Amino acid sequence: MKVHLRMVGCRLNQSEIDTMARQFRGLGHEIVDSPAEADHFVINTCAVTNEATKTSRKLIRDFQRANPGGETTVTGCYAQIAPREIGQLPGVRTVVDNSSKSQLVSQITGEWIDIFDSEPHERDASLGRTRAFVKVQDGCDKACTFCVTTIARGAGRSRPISEVLREVNYLQRADYQEAVLTGVHLGSYGQDLGDRAGLTDLVRALLNDTDMPRIRLSSLEPWDLAPGFFSLWEDRRLCRHLHLPLQSGCDATLRRMRRNTSQHEFRALVEAARAAIPAVRITTDVIVGFPGETEEEFDQSERFIRDMDFGGLHVFRYSSRPGTPASRMKKQIREGVKKARAARLLRLSEEMERRFAETLNGSENDVLWEQVIGASPDGYIISGYSDNYVRVRTVHPRDLTNVIAKTQLGAYTDGAIHGTVKQIAPP
Repeated sequence: MKVHLRMVGCRLNQSEIDTMARQFRGLGHEIVDSPAEADHFVINTCAVTNEATKTSRKLIRDFQRANPGGETTVTGCYAQIAPREIGQLPGVRTVVDNSSKSQLVSQITGEWIDIFDSEPHERDASLGRTRAFVKVQDGCDKACTFCVTTIARGAGRSRPISEVLREVNYLQRADYQEAVLTGVHLGSYGQDLGDRAGLTDLVRALLNDTDMPRIRLSSLEPWDLAPGFFSLWEDRRLCRHLHLPLQSGCDATLRRMRRNTSQHEFRALVEAARAAIPAVRITTDVIVGFPGETEEEFDQSERFIRDMDFGGLHVFRYSSRPGTPASRMKKQIREGVKKARAARLLRLSEEMERRFAETLNGSENDVLWEQVIGASPDGYIISGYSDNYVRVRTVHPRDLTNVIAKTQLGAYTDGAIHGTVKQIAPP
């Protein structure tokens, strides 16, 4: 069977799609890039914004137009909260809820799966991949008033450390160079298992009991981190990038969002991280136009964001999601106001990204080279990421895809740093 896989949304969705790809390949099926070539289409949907649901529906319709004879299986958060709506779209054969997602490949193929039952090269044909997204946690026990994910994903639940270690060791043997730990509420890892310092224990186990060259954490809510958590970064295999979602820099807005943080608490967390981790890049999420957000509140939020001097922002316009408390709040903000506020913060984000990148000029960094993006008379033009997650480009006579190399960082232009490779790590 030929399968085309797509996802919309977060890194957790990417992790799940990557796992499905490995499972299909392990059973002897082929993953194809073109919908027209596929017998079956699998999409992992997102419902965090109205735009995400529109994109999910469009992908389903696009596949049916490209391949009228193909069948579609839909899963993910949008499928969870609107299964009847999804099921009426053209070509949809099956809607799989989030609780059954881990059995999706078996449901489609009718075959039992154990991707760890043979040598890596037999199981995974995607050896050219450089980074693997590893799902370690799902669900959330918090109640942010804007978030539909708690409704779609359910209560927080963690995978056992032994299971995560097994997967990361498998990925390392399959020649991946970086494992990115993902979850809906990654910072709560282990708490459902009675371990208040669960994420600390998981990361320490990965550093001690795997040989994965780089380990990266995805989004971390700015609470529930155990004391001494940032001391883990004494091990340089742990990448120096923290994505700490703020959502608003105004305490009044944060209270309406029911976020478990404040300006004072968030500032203390950022200062602790920067004190413990040299050259750490800290990025964040911001929602603009939350119900009741006045001009004064937005200005206060923007001032706090500037003061935090982030290394970049993900900016979202508030999107009313059915079933959430925020959707029932008064003083909903007009779309034009949201767009204007988002534009201001996106300009600020560009400034912040450039400012952080310029602090790295002249330093050396271990860069994981990910793909060839062109050629020049002097060699391949290659793109990759520093350990603090800044895009780097270089020209080199060798194709360095999937290689970690000591690289001197230079000027920042067109969204990337120019790097000069100094030393290539041994295989």
